[in-house]
Amino acid sequence: MVIQPTMQKIKFPDPEKWSNLIERPSVKSAELASTVEKIFADVRKNGDTAIAMYTRRFDNVSITQTRVSVTEIKAASGKVSKGLKEAMQIAAQNIHKFHAAQIEKPKVIRTMKGVRCWRESRPIESVGLYIPGGSAPLFSTALMLGIPAQLAGCKEIVLCTPPDKNGKIDPAILYAAKLAGISNIYKVGGIQAIAALTYGTTQIPRVDKIFGPGNQYVNAAKQYAQQLGVAIDLPAGPSEVLTIADQTCNPAFVAADLLSQAEHGPDSQVVLLSDDEKILDAVLVEVHK
Repeated sequence: MVIQPTMQKIKFPDPEKWSNLIERPSVKSAELASTVEKIFADVRKNGDTAIAMYTRRFDNVSITQTRVSVTEIKAASGKVSKGLKEAMQIAAQNIHKFHAAQIEKPKVIRTMKGVRCWRESRPIESVGLYIPGGSAPLFSTALMLGIPAQLAGCKEIVLCTPPDKNGKIDPAILYAAKLAGISNIYKVGGIQAIAALTYGTTQIPRVDKIFGPGNQYVNAAKQYAQQLGVAIDLPAGPSEVLTIADQTCNPAFVAADLLSQAEHGPDSQVVLLSDDEKILDAVLVEVHK
């Protein structure tokens, strides 16, 4: 992953400036809501034509066929390093083991004569997984969402993730999807992806529930989709984290915690507080490695 965070070191800030310092970049809610409604209406009316237009506008790439081919998925395996593959395989095994333990077999309880009660879990018929792929491809999200969906028995799993400037999906995301048993993958991101999953297009299926994190645009789109009758997991994003560290910390670990949230997008915010300037400098070094 290539992340280019913008971080600044501030020493002994004036308390009167604290509010300004911690203010997160954001779009005015009215403007954001208007943008979401406009794109949703366009996708509902024009389907894949609208998807292609917004992909050109926001991702600077022209794509007519949004579905990732089987050939592209297979080719991705050869583009992922051996070390990363092994790490992802271990993660997939751990995620599978953890969620498999949550599968329940119905246990019938006879509460009184002629009355039997039980609880059973049933899979959602179709789910849409949104995997951010802008400043950093969140392939771990593909594993953490895809594997539980497979274990639950969801009949249709649709994965949407934005393409790069060459119209490609990051190989790590495709490899993670392969590990999770997902082949229904589409090169579309942002508000238009959520709109496509909400209404369905000729190429992209409509789903019953949408999962996955994203920036403020994706977050607002998911909340709007919920108003239209499509369930969502939760408003996941933009990210914000505050880390407090002293001389006992490991700077590499602190940097990893900050980057894990900053990578979600430019509207995410990470703050580090320390009483030791050497710690701040050491973390900054780790962040820019």
